[in-house]
Amino acid sequence: MEAELKKLIFQIGNDAKSVVQKLARIDSATKKRAIKAAAMTIKAATSEIISANLLDLENAKQKGLSESNIDRLMLNKERINSIISSLETIADMDDPVGKTLDAWDRPNGMKISKVTVPLGVIGIIYESRPNVTADAGILCLKSGNAVILRGGSEAVHSNQAIHIAMMKGLVENGIPEKSIQLIPTQDRSAVEMMLKEMVSFIDVIIPRGGKSLIASVQENARVPVMGHLEGICHTYVHSDAELEMSISIILNAKMRRTGICGATETVLIHQDVIASHVPAITQALMEAGCEVRADEKIAPFATGCQIASESDWGKEFLSPIIAIKSVDSIEEAIDHICQFGSGHTECIISSSIECAELFFNNIDSAILMHNVSTQFADGGEFGLGAEIGIATGKIHARGPVGAAQLVSYKYQISGSGQIRP
Repeated sequence: MEAELKKLIFQIGNDAKSVVQKLARIDSATKKRAIKAAAMTIKAATSEIISANLLDLENAKQKGLSESNIDRLMLNKERINSIISSLETIADMDDPVGKTLDAWDRPNGMKISKVTVPLGVIGIIYESRPNVTADAGILCLKSGNAVILRGGSEAVHSNQAIHIAMMKGLVENGIPEKSIQLIPTQDRSAVEMMLKEMVSFIDVIIPRGGKSLIASVQENARVPVMGHLEGICHTYVHSDAELEMSISIILNAKMRRTGICGATETVLIHQDVIASHVPAITQALMEAGCEVRADEKIAPFATGCQIASESDWGKEFLSPIIAIKSVDSIEEAIDHICQFGSGHTECIISSSIECAELFFNNIDSAILMHNVSTQFADGGEFGLGAEIGIATGKIHARGPVGAAQLVSYKYQISGSGQIRP
């Protein structure tokens, strides 16, 4: 059984490697036409995709998956239209391959240029969200990469339906069939093989899912990993923050979709506005169905809250629960975020540009926001069409990983017979 699985996985790796050079040579017009066609074949298969998704949702409910997991898994016409819109946006974007990033001349007459190239074969391991099948596959194609997708068992029917529909449009428009492959087995050993035994096939692994999945990938992978551990996002309410803006941003940042990595998990409130801001903010959250866990300074002004414990700071709830803490200064807010944050997304609500700059300059998260809901931490909202994930590392890519982040570069040097003395 293991030998058969290994043969299957290695064949997938070989197939991906075999199309890398072909993909690198596909012109921008062909990619654009093919991606738009894939969007249309997904649209035509909407009913089939929703039917497949209903099977996954039923299985998820029987297994007792959490509401946040079921929300991430669920597809409807609106979400499928969002996938289609993302693909159309990606199609119209500039091709990230073959761009000259820099160019200069040397004193000896050599001309040097730095030009973008695809990464090669990308392995993507993801959970729950079936839209990743389309988003990740098309982003990799746009950037000239072959991709091997391994989705979670909870979304197996949805992933297969999207993959079949997408590939129909791509193949009919000149894209090699093995450019985007979906591993057909749910055997967990397949993931282990991708991480440990496919060094000669896969150039980079991108995990997208919960903390345990990403930590496991980063711990076990023998190929480079581009990923993040958690989305422990903070929103800080400064002493000059407008009340109505604070309510609106925090309510959206927490409750729009509680299960995404850009959801605010902790709110920090300057002590000067506890009395004026906390009652209305916490009332709005509770009326929306959010459980509020507050520290001892906040609690007297947050009727119906629970007292926060130390473990609530730096916790990714991924559910309608939020922790609220008082701080004496913007410096204390910065220190708290640096101690408990995961390097994902942080927001300051303030009418002061100077305070926003202080916040931006002293926090090293991938995304920093001023007077904006943290739910905007999303590649589509950045104008990238879609994203594979939010990278919180400091090597290669940070923030939303779109097509432009899935390339490397090479140096091209031209001369007229120069030799080195």
